[in-house]
Amino acid sequence: MKEPIFLEPILQEKLWGGDRLRSRFGYDIPSGHTGECWAISAHPGGDCRVRGGEYAGKTLGALWREHPELFGNTGGEVFPLLVKIIDAREDLSIQVHPDDEYARVHENGSLGKTECWYILECGEDAEIIIGHNAESPAALREMVEEGRWNELLRRIPIHRGDFFQIDPGCLHAIKSGTMVLETQQSSDVTYRFYDYGRLENGRPRTLHLQQSLAVTQVPFRPHPVERETVREGGAQVTRLVTCPCYTVYRVEVDGLWTRDWAKPFVNVSVLDGEGVLDGQPVKKGDHLLLPAGYGEMALSGRLELICSHL
Repeated sequence: MKEPIFLEPILQEKLWGGDRLRSRFGYDIPSGHTGECWAISAHPGGDCRVRGGEYAGKTLGALWREHPELFGNTGGEVFPLLVKIIDAREDLSIQVHPDDEYARVHENGSLGKTECWYILECGEDAEIIIGHNAESPAALREMVEEGRWNELLRRIPIHRGDFFQIDPGCLHAIKSGTMVLETQQSSDVTYRFYDYGRLENGRPRTLHLQQSLAVTQVPFRPHPVERETVREGGAQVTRLVTCPCYTVYRVEVDGLWTRDWAKPFVNVSVLDGEGVLDGQPVKKGDHLLLPAGYGEMALSGRLELICSHL
């Protein structure tokens, strides 16, 4: 059956979160410290429910287990991707993620965490942290233990529409005032190097110094920029990245866009605007899946999307 699967986002409170998930996207946030919208997720930490249609009320995790045909019978124990919107009112911790091999051994069989960021909003003169300046593991350990963060961290200026791939082992941090759409592996494993001495419930948040040092890539090697843009009817389609975990696109629709993805499934997040997808209205803040065998889709309107697939 040709039916997109719309998902209800899950809102997560965070020490560093804000309220822009309500003011920008209209979500019913739990508090003014809401940091993450888990928009397309089957992770145990936030398993999205289907909104309407044949599978209304089922979780994405249940669909993955009970209806593998919807995902092209791709196999695997867990739905492999997770799409988030992050609202950082304050700086996130200086952190790093492991790869699949390290996480499988040290994190109870979890996936590692490859991720990427599309910058939705940021202040003037905004920046993020990607990478470091240490030339050897010994230098990295020394700079971390001595707290020489200004010398260690690699700061990158950012603007709306920028895109960054964050591979496992890449030291990174989103800074205050920034909103991003994140496409990632379905994993919640984060190792914190440093958290500015902040308290949560009266206690410093846990740091993971040994794990962080063990998985950080030294020396740092930036991921190459891969943007490639083509015109497809009433849309401009930009492939932002292709890696072993996913391919991610930004799509600007300004008319009628048709495409047969011919993929096991496709994640679609509507960042702005509104339109009609095969007879169904779609608008800013919607997140949905096109299941296997969907065939050619027809999307009309004026919209900005982020789409991804395996």
